[in-house]
Amino acid sequence: MGLLTFKGGVHPNDGKSLAKDQPIKTLLPKGDLVYPLSQHIGAPANPVVAVGDQVLKGQKIAEAGGFVSAPVYASVSGTVKAIEPHFNATGSKVNCIVIENDGQYNEVKYTPTRPLEKMNREEIINLIGEAGIVGMGGAGFPTRVKLSPKEPDKIDYVIANCAECEPYITADYRRMIENTKELVSGMRVVLKLFGNAKGIFGVEDNKKDCIELLKAAIKDEPRMEVMELQTKYPQGAERQLIYATTKRAINSTMLPADAGCVVDNVETLISIHNAVLRGRPSMERVVTVSGNAVVKPGNFLVLFGTNQQELVDAAGGFRQEPEKVISGGPMMGFSMFTLDTPITKTTSSILGFIWDEVSKCPTTACINCGRCVSVCPSRIIPSRLADYAEKHLEDMFVKYNGMECVECGSCSYVCPAKRSLKQSIGSMKKIAMANRKKK
Repeated sequence: MGLLTFKGGVHPNDGKSLAKDQPIKTLLPKGDLVYPLSQHIGAPANPVVAVGDQVLKGQKIAEAGGFVSAPVYASVSGTVKAIEPHFNATGSKVNCIVIENDGQYNEVKYTPTRPLEKMNREEIINLIGEAGIVGMGGAGFPTRVKLSPKEPDKIDYVIANCAECEPYITADYRRMIENTKELVSGMRVVLKLFGNAKGIFGVEDNKKDCIELLKAAIKDEPRMEVMELQTKYPQGAERQLIYATTKRAINSTMLPADAGCVVDNVETLISIHNAVLRGRPSMERVVTVSGNAVVKPGNFLVLFGTNQQELVDAAGGFRQEPEKVISGGPMMGFSMFTLDTPITKTTSSILGFIWDEVSKCPTTACINCGRCVSVCPSRIIPSRLADYAEKHLEDMFVKYNGMECVECGSCSYVCPAKRSLKQSIGSMKKIAMANRKKK
């Protein structure tokens, strides 16, 4: 039997050797901490502190602004210095709470939690929601909402996204190696919510050590299984992961729950363990700092709100001024014009590259080679959709399934004409979605 996978996809140089063998290091921040009120999909959080307030580590500083929202917690003790707009990693200015770190890390007294077997569904969901946990793989969807489908009895699979298919990023890899028990514990908590579900750890086969550790950790867990996936990008995309592990297909009009599935990232499951079994809110995550411009690539356990420049400095800084710095992976991440931005719940990596290879490649006319079609995991025609997008033909874009694009960038990667296919399609998707909401 072959390795589990999906149709399409690409095999970029993964670059993971730069950081994969570097154990997680804890980084304590030096300067002020900046907490964006929008670190998730949905309504921004609402501040519950004022300038001049003294706060403790683990204290709630902003409450959820609606059903699809998530609270924010202080990751240090100190004084609320300001509530004002700051740049985030995408280059947008968003309202933030700024805390002056007193360096003491005085912490609140957390409420002890009950044993998992004595908790009911509502209690677990409330703990997860109150902890401010969101999808930490990049999407930032509030986990409380994801774990509250209309018909929980129809959830057949809880899938742990252990693929980490983006090049260079090794944060989840190190978590699987160093925090195996916590990861399995997080899965156990989620399975408590879905009595008919099976837990699946989907791991690419280039992580043999993780596969062996997870198999050993779940040997006495009859409801859990480790599935080996073919190493291919975008194996970790939600739709592709669901298909590879369950052979169930979903489209842009569906949620994973519609196919009887729930998908959670490695970091998210560990946060669930910390919230439900330790009573600790979401305040930290592991971030990879890598790329050929970084002196000492590595993986760091970082408090939310920490300045990204401090993280790069902890990795030895840059060998020389990088031409491109990316937040996230090189395939689906985005370029940053400044490192004076905070680490948030969805920051998985900071990548620095000496050369900006993409900008040096001139764009030429499409030669109708069909490579973009052959690698597209959504089975659409990227070259045609990009044409419609560039000509602002929204009706044609929607007609030919442009909304099904997962924006993985595989088409741009293989295009011999070096067209920005993903970017054009992604921009038109945003326009179409905005117009759909207006209607």
